[in-house]
Amino acid sequence: MLDGFDLLVIGECVADIVRRPGLADRVHPGGSPANVAHGLARLGHPTTLLTQLGPDAHGRLIRDHLAGAGVEVRTDGATAATPSAAVTLDGTGRATYTFDIGWTLGPVAPDRPPHHVHTGSVAAVLEPGGGTVVGAVESLRATATVSYDPNVRPALMGDRDTALRRVERCVALSDVVKASDEDLDWLYPGEEPERAAERWRASGPALVLVTRGGDGALAVWSGGREETAALPAEVVDTVGAGDAFMSGTLHALAAHGLLGAAARERLRRADRALVADVLRYAAASAAVTVARAGANPPDAGELRAALGPAR
Repeated sequence: MLDGFDLLVIGECVADIVRRPGLADRVHPGGSPANVAHGLARLGHPTTLLTQLGPDAHGRLIRDHLAGAGVEVRTDGATAATPSAAVTLDGTGRATYTFDIGWTLGPVAPDRPPHHVHTGSVAAVLEPGGGTVVGAVESLRATATVSYDPNVRPALMGDRDTALRRVERCVALSDVVKASDEDLDWLYPGEEPERAAERWRASGPALVLVTRGGDGALAVWSGGREETAALPAEVVDTVGAGDAFMSGTLHALAAHGLLGAAARERLRRADRALVADVLRYAAASAAVTVARAGANPPDAGELRAALGPAR
């Protein structure tokens, strides 16, 4: 175990029904926040996921999957059907999604104060549960650092202006934000991703990360900007790649002692070498994930192997 810090992830679980041309459907445990929690636990972090799961086959599949990695699953007791998403993969493994998701999360107090809180995706914008998520982040950030990934799903975001206001509120509450170039293009059509990332950083976060698929990733922070290339990988599919990037990011920040409210100012003063190291860990985590089916992030040994010799 890397550290004794408790990490709390708040957000949805989704059964990903993966469809490939000419093959039978396969169901994988998914949901962006659930994937991040799973990735953190596999990397050795004590992780709790606050979510909703139905008393159905998909719910049992996801609960067993998370528990197998060591994630402590807490729910608000709701018994609606487990959300699902039809994930259609093209010939390159690129995914498109069709959703059947409800999100009604009610207030649930954590058993113990976490050192870090992560949220994002549908959970932060879809009502009525979205308001619960934002309220929890607001109350916990006094003692915890916060990370956020909007993980935009246009079919579930509703009115763009309303969604944008919620996204920007979450960004301002966060210390670390990760978004894809596709997320930013939907939120700010026609604007360069780097400009949007700079504006986000100015609103509160210490570190804003932009993933660009095969073109690598960009970090924007008080010291400027840093880029990293995508690591070579034989892509099976891209499901969960961004979530693995996020868990790899948080793993690296924990290794540098930069999670927890007491570390917030040190995170803001991060130097270029540290940011480059964080990007390296995140890119390696994503590379492992795209090389196998579904949202299947690396454990600590696999991540070390993907990173190669220490530099």
